[in-house]
Amino acid sequence: MNQHDSNQSTDQQRFKRIHLDEMTPDQKIYFNGLMSGPVSGTGSKGVVQGATSLGAPFNVLLRSPVLAERLRKVGEYLRFESSIPKRLNEFAILVTARTWTAQYEWYAHLRLAIKEGLNPELATDLAQGKRPKNMQPDEEAVYNFCHELHTTHQVSDAHYKAVLDLFGEQGVVDLMVVSGYYVMVSMVLNVNRTPLPDGAVPIPEL
Repeated sequence: MNQHDSNQSTDQQRFKRIHLDEMTPDQKIYFNGLMSGPVSGTGSKGVVQGATSLGAPFNVLLRSPVLAERLRKVGEYLRFESSIPKRLNEFAILVTARTWTAQYEWYAHLRLAIKEGLNPELATDLAQGKRPKNMQPDEEAVYNFCHELHTTHQVSDAHYKAVLDLFGEQGVVDLMVVSGYYVMVSMVLNVNRTPLPDGAVPIPEL
């Protein structure tokens, strides 16, 4: 069955949940770091306070706990401390999710992007594989940079300069790395065949 079937049950995921009682010491370090970190306060379905297991992508990464713990710190920076404003950071994540047709990533970050002030109409266009209309100048700079990077694996001088002028060299690095990090997350979710919650509408295949 295709990973994008929203009716998939959780037992069709490739990586079963590991209960806290079954975790190794290194896995517990990662688990406790997530539970005490900022992700647990976002309402993430993967990390719920008081839970005794993790959802994807965290449950998948738990299989390599030392790697997972190091990635946790990278992810927390990119989500909560990046020099890119949160509205635009979440927009960049949506561009990545759309490129990979990462259904769960799209679902999870769509609500965060809208919460941070992204116009829902931009997301509607993006979900359909269209260049979003009526973008603000900073949104257009982020879209152009990320879309070109994902689709051509390069960035033109004009699109590079637009991000550089807005956010400086740190911003260029943060935007590149958040795009790459969420490619990794997309891979994890897609290989796991992470299902959408009941009632969630999948983005179409392109």
